[in-house]
Formats: sequence, C-alpha cells, structure tokens
Amino acid sequence: QVQVVESGGGSVQAGGSLRLSCTAPGFTSNSCGMDWYRQAAGKPREWVSAISSDDNKSYANSVKGRFTISKDKAKDTVYLQMNSLKPEDTAIYSCKGYSSSWCLSNYVGQGTQVTVSS
Repeated sequence: QVQVVESGGGSVQAGGSLRLSCTAPGFTSNSCGMDWYRQAAGKPREWVSAISSDDNKSYANSVKGRFTISKDKAKDTVYLQMNSLKPEDTAIYSCKGYSSSWCLSNYVGQGTQVTVSS
C-alpha cells in the first residue's frame, strides 16, 4: 500500500467550515479516482464524494451544495471543502482510491475526525 495521509479534521461549531486533505503519492499518474467516505459512531460507512481521474465530481445528497471536492495534481492531493457544517456531519472521514483494483488496494486512508457541535 501507498502511504495516504489525511489531515484537516477538527472540532467546529455548526455553520463552520473545514478543509480536509488527502495526500496520496502517485494517484494522479496512476489514473486513480478518489472517494471520500465518512463513518459516524455506531453507523455504517457512508460515501460522501468522489473525483475521477478526469475531474468529474459527484456528491451524496446529504452534502450537495455544502461540500466541494477538488484536487491538486502537482501535489497528488485531494481536498474536501466542507461549509455550513451540521452536527450530523460528525464522523471519521477517510479517502480511498478507485477506478481499478490497484487503486482500491493501494490508496486507503486511515481517517481524520470531524466533530461539529451545535
């Protein structure tokens, strides 16, 4: 596995913003897309957003209009800008590669905690 480093999590009040980063060396040159997932305590993992190798973006309905995914190819980094945060956004957020079995197995992040208080 390639070492994937996520950062940017923290604690904010409702209505606040955070920007998560996922640095995954080589994912752009390997034509991988990247997903963001989240898992709240006691709940199943939820898909949040994705960006494909050719920059197509998609979002879960629960975050559409509030979250924005982007990437910096030169830095092999994917960002998740989260605005208008709600307490129900509280979860561990992680990134994961897709597009091929190689991307799936090699780009697996450990997660970063996001806590939104009311």
